[in-house]
Amino acid sequence: MRQSQGLGFIYLSLLAALLLTIIPLPYQMTLFRPDWALLVIIYWTLALPRRVSIGTAFVVGFLTDILVGTVLGVNALAFSVVSFIVAANYLKIRNFSMLQQALLVAMFLALYQLLLFWLSHFLTGVNFRPGYLWPVLTGMLAWPWLFWLLRRYRRQLKIQ
Repeated sequence: MRQSQGLGFIYLSLLAALLLTIIPLPYQMTLFRPDWALLVIIYWTLALPRRVSIGTAFVVGFLTDILVGTVLGVNALAFSVVSFIVAANYLKIRNFSMLQQALLVAMFLALYQLLLFWLSHFLTGVNFRPGYLWPVLTGMLAWPWLFWLLRRYRRQLKIQ
């Protein structure tokens, strides 16, 4: 497969994750929406750390800021921090079992949520609510399925 086709699928999966981030849901369901864009960034950073890493995470985070309507740069910074940690430890994380990876992804999602809260609190005075951590649980539960789906297409399309 040509390298541009592989990048095309990567960008298509990131676009789909951004669309899942902004798709309208009932109010009760929005509290439980996983952070799809960050989950896809984590997957691609684990699978292809030399092609998708901090720069891509920053751009996707910036697009998330624009689409969601948060203060510009908040998601971009949080995505970049999580992507840096994943890229620095991708060889270790790859060797973990799926349960261990899901728990580690939950820790990354918790770090992301706490960075978002801290930056939002500093910039706009938002107060912490325990509901901020529901996406951590749903993201942890969605991780094995997302990992399996993206890995299947990556192998089928021979993206390297």
